[in-house]
Amino acid sequence: MSESTKVIFTKEMRETHTILIPNMLHMHFKLLAAVFNTCGYHCELLENDDRGVIEAGLKYVHNDTCYPALLVIGQFISALQSGKYDVNKTALLLTQTGGGCRASNYVPLLRKALAKAGFSQVPVIALSLTGIEKHPGLKLSMRVLKQVLYAVYFGDLLMDLYNQCRPYEVVSGSTKEMADKWVGKVAALMSQRKNLKFKILRHTYIDILKDFEQNLPRVKTEKVKVGIVGEIFVKFSPLANNHLEDFLVAEGAETAMGGLLDFLMYCVDGYDVDNRFYGKFTYTAKLTRFMNTYLYKKQLDFAQMYRTYSSFTPPTDFFTTKNAIKGYIDEGVQMGEGWLLTAEMLELIERGVKNVICAQPFGCLPNHIVGKGMMKFVREHHPGVNLVSIDYDASASRINQENRLKLMLANAQRELTEAKKQEETAENIPVPAN
Repeated sequence: MSESTKVIFTKEMRETHTILIPNMLHMHFKLLAAVFNTCGYHCELLENDDRGVIEAGLKYVHNDTCYPALLVIGQFISALQSGKYDVNKTALLLTQTGGGCRASNYVPLLRKALAKAGFSQVPVIALSLTGIEKHPGLKLSMRVLKQVLYAVYFGDLLMDLYNQCRPYEVVSGSTKEMADKWVGKVAALMSQRKNLKFKILRHTYIDILKDFEQNLPRVKTEKVKVGIVGEIFVKFSPLANNHLEDFLVAEGAETAMGGLLDFLMYCVDGYDVDNRFYGKFTYTAKLTRFMNTYLYKKQLDFAQMYRTYSSFTPPTDFFTTKNAIKGYIDEGVQMGEGWLLTAEMLELIERGVKNVICAQPFGCLPNHIVGKGMMKFVREHHPGVNLVSIDYDASASRINQENRLKLMLANAQRELTEAKKQEETAENIPVPAN
């Protein structure tokens, strides 16, 4: 499909069309959908994640295309083929960073696949702060962008508390029930208040911390902690990583990962880096520098709320994470997840998470370089860490992936048991009398 024949999302379509959103982060994207619905759009988060999604992707996308593209496009086409939606009154929303990664080609790939599948009348909305495309029916005011940011704040909080609580819950499923309750409450709050003030956000943030702390019974035991880094879609999406977090928790581990806010700040920070290195985007760099300073102060505020109102471990702030790359990789490395992937690996290790999985699409060169390619160097500076790279692809064997993960967990559990024995031995050594 040529640029001249692509379908534009018009102002009239805003009233008549349902906008489908692919599912990368369930809690985050539910809140994002609520923000758009509050602004007069009709959005729905896709939740189809069966084998049919992969089959649709393989049928309408070249199998050499990057795995996340195959999955996102497959999820869209599988939904359109389900008969659940009026394809003449449906639009598709796809976020774009506009970077050098193949992900910046998702929109034309999607349009080509839609035409091949017989859905060329379906508009594709490219949502990007870099202005990749213009759609008259989609206007993002500062108020809307602020609400989107709040959705990211709450999504990161709920994801983090969910990860810290689920392995220790007394009642199976109680953590998910708590998280789902708060997703609903926050979505309702955003629907009721089109201009949500930060003061209200702050109170709600504290209420969530207190509720998880006080009303979610958990056992006190020590479990193997496993960090997850990687390409953003494969890292976060259960569809892409074969429900990696569920598997790890079922095997007795606690998972940890950086939030979506860090990735957004990494993207914003790139303008400042390009300006300092190449003299590019001078005005934009000043603006984004101000934005990152604002976001950083909010991160520090959130971390203080963690410490004041709960016993949970707060996420590491962006600039502390960024400082971890000194001596390892340069901040000018910005393809794909760039230096951030290495930084998240190092940040996890420095806060005591010695087992780290790098989840990446098979053949994703940028992430192989900043992930798998950095592991030898990281191990040299952090002896004893357990780093595993797992490739995900439509043809990859889930059994082989899980066997490698089980081996990693077995080694980690053995080390944890040995460490406990040494602590007990040290405690039982009698102190000589003076």
